[in-house]
Amino acid sequence: MPMGDTDLSVEIKHFYEERAKICIENLREKYMDGHFCATREEALAKLLELIPDGATLGRGDSVTLNQLGVFEALQERGTNEFTNPVRTDAKTGYNPPREERRAMQRKTLLSDVYLTSTNAITLGGTIVSTDGSGNRVAAMMFGPKKVIIVAGCNKICADIDSALARIRDWAGPVNALRHRLKHAKDEGLGWGVLRYTAIIDGNQPVEQGKICVILVGEQLGL
Repeated sequence: MPMGDTDLSVEIKHFYEERAKICIENLREKYMDGHFCATREEALAKLLELIPDGATLGRGDSVTLNQLGVFEALQERGTNEFTNPVRTDAKTGYNPPREERRAMQRKTLLSDVYLTSTNAITLGGTIVSTDGSGNRVAAMMFGPKKVIIVAGCNKICADIDSALARIRDWAGPVNALRHRLKHAKDEGLGWGVLRYTAIIDGNQPVEQGKICVILVGEQLGL
């Protein structure tokens, strides 16, 4: 029987790693930092390594970070003040109402380190993200002293056009369904999850490394 005809995990892993190398090289040309981690466990360890004890943290809504278990790990470590606008209390089910959530989102703009993901990143090292309310893309561009973006290699696209198509045809529709089906609400969002788009093509040279991207050799997030 031919080998590898039903299990392509080795081939996909190799494909992801090769694309990540190209992307990271181009990120560094644009004064951003980049790291490749083969697994989500390695990515979580790298993320925690990059966060100094005592740094104030904020976050954007991110399925990827949830899949890594980032917030449970930070809570267990217990060395950082953490503003989490989208956290639902596990015991009470309490979720902050809109105005309270907005106040927390504004607070994250002043955090030392902002944690998030992105919807797409090009081989050329351009980060493309779309929001419903704009708080995440705002923090990625200005405010926090450092931004750490974690993304599965499934989000690497050939160019900006294909990144925008990925958001329009995949990430946006699935995210709209997530709000309706998982959270039993959309607060009028619908296609409003695609209101604010940011295209980040690098840091200023004086801000070398302000944005740091961790690419993970797995399919993660939207």
